Amino acid sequence: MQTLTLNPKSRTTHHACVDVYYHGDQAVAACIVFADWRHDRITHTVISRIKHIKPYRPGKFFERELPCILHVLKKTTVLPDAVVIDGYVWLDEHSPGLGAHLYHALGGNIPVIGVAKSRFKETLYAQKVFRGKSHRPLYVTAAGIDPKSAADCIRQMHGAFRIPTLLKKVDDLCRKGQEI
Repeated sequence: MQTLTLNPKSRTTHHACVDVYYHGDQAVAACIVFADWRHDRITHTVISRIKHIKPYRPGKFFERELPCILHVLKKTTVLPDAVVIDGYVWLDEHSPGLGAHLYHALGGNIPVIGVAKSRFKETLYAQKVFRGKSHRPLYVTAAGIDPKSAADCIRQMHGAFRIPTLLKKVDDLCRKGQEI
């Protein structure tokens, strides 16, 4: 498995939200770095265009997305204290999702928090987080951090809606990056 060594140019408290947008065999990965879970202030952003990505294979989504996330994280100027992904860290107690593969690729040193918008099968492992006035939960899983603490981080993220502001912004950033 590919591993990543981040360049610790700055070691203050920073977190990162990452997302990937696909178009054919190309992808745009985006990363937003921020310092406080409760605010929408962005320290910096990174966009990375990746060509010749692997095709999607059912049950092997991480093979397609993980290299893109590692590529954009290598371009950050800080070593994040946590990385937030769009998806699951654990599919169930024994089945790793994208986030678990990322956690291991980061050497098991940086917590990874997965935020999924839909329930995976009959998962009982995810923490349900209700935000704003939404009656639909976000499903939070984590590695390297207590799942309840991870859920609290997502619960307190800035924004009045179901999807936290910075998760919406990183999604928009990689989608718009595709158009450039």
